[in-house]
Amino acid sequence: MTGMTSSSRPLLNRRLAEFGTTIFAEMSALALSTGSINLGQGFPDTDGPEEVREAAVRALRDGRGNQYPPGPGVPELRAAVAAHQERRYGLSYDPDTEVLVTAGATEAIAAALLALVEPGDEVIALEPYYDSYAACIAMAGGTRVPVTLRPHDGAFRLDLDELRAAVTDRTRLLLLNTPHNPTGTVLTRAELAAIAELAVERDLLVVTDEVYEHLVFDDAEHIPLASFPGMRERTVTISSAGKTYSFTGWKVGWVTASPALVTAVRSAKQYLTYVSAGPFQYAVAEALSLPDSYFAEFRADMLAKRNILAGGLEEAGFTVYRPAGTYFITADIRPLGETDGIAFCRTLPERAGVVAIPTAVFYDHRDQGAPFVRFAFCKQAHVLEEAATRLKTLSV
Repeated sequence: MTGMTSSSRPLLNRRLAEFGTTIFAEMSALALSTGSINLGQGFPDTDGPEEVREAAVRALRDGRGNQYPPGPGVPELRAAVAAHQERRYGLSYDPDTEVLVTAGATEAIAAALLALVEPGDEVIALEPYYDSYAACIAMAGGTRVPVTLRPHDGAFRLDLDELRAAVTDRTRLLLLNTPHNPTGTVLTRAELAAIAELAVERDLLVVTDEVYEHLVFDDAEHIPLASFPGMRERTVTISSAGKTYSFTGWKVGWVTASPALVTAVRSAKQYLTYVSAGPFQYAVAEALSLPDSYFAEFRADMLAKRNILAGGLEEAGFTVYRPAGTYFITADIRPLGETDGIAFCRTLPERAGVVAIPTAVFYDHRDQGAPFVRFAFCKQAHVLEEAATRLKTLSV
């Protein structure tokens, strides 16, 4: 029969068998079919700075990046990334040997895990985790070991004793995300220092996803793990332009690490996309040199939006965990008489005309995430206000 195979073996690689269509695709389709406000997927509904967009247009017209750019990334962007790390954090990287440009942070994560993890290696990840982490660990043949962030005093916190206990002789790598999606937790200096000590003591590699580095609120501070003693030579730091400049479709990310680690990651990355986003790389190079006022205004704008949505969710009856970073809010549905976040999110568009993401899909321990849902607030203020108004109908 057409399209059939005589083999009884499933078509999909067994390592990926547990990963179906992403929850983002399902919920975005629901948003379209119901005409709901989509606070599920984390993309802004307005573009970033006009001067950055014009820089991309200029690069296109000038023929810069229209053909294959250099494998490691265009020199201008690698230099800009190195200058950014030096200016913001006092971390010095050689643009030629310690910076690698990738197709967004997602490819950087995939390339790092494919390069550094072998079958049988254990990878510790903080759950709930961004969904590509689990898939990339699986593709590398590694074993995922979750350490759960648990709600405590209005935030999701890491239990350092639990983290230490998760390390075994088979642990190869820690996969960290701070500021943390989806919980909005920002690891503190003390927590990061303890993680650094553990990594040095147990000789672990660390991959840190820092794409929300410029989105921290209130008294939170983003501190790269690579800046701690003993960590520069064992840490792959990942960031990207999408979240900071609101051009998520450009898919420009980067890795900073020691020459040996960058060489390893590049060895995998070159067989994934090889290169990408040529003209956009030149534009992001200019974006990275925007004045501090841009980042301050960006944070202030997102903070105001956080407060609009958080206030609306609280009025609707949710327990709200106001994030210290990122542009996501986690809310507990139990005060509404609900316990199943997946079922709640599937019916929310019809009930209130709003789409959210059930946090349980980001957990191995589904029961731990069952009552939590995630809302994105990277939308225009009037959209968030309308969403808040619609959500209030849940408590009527």
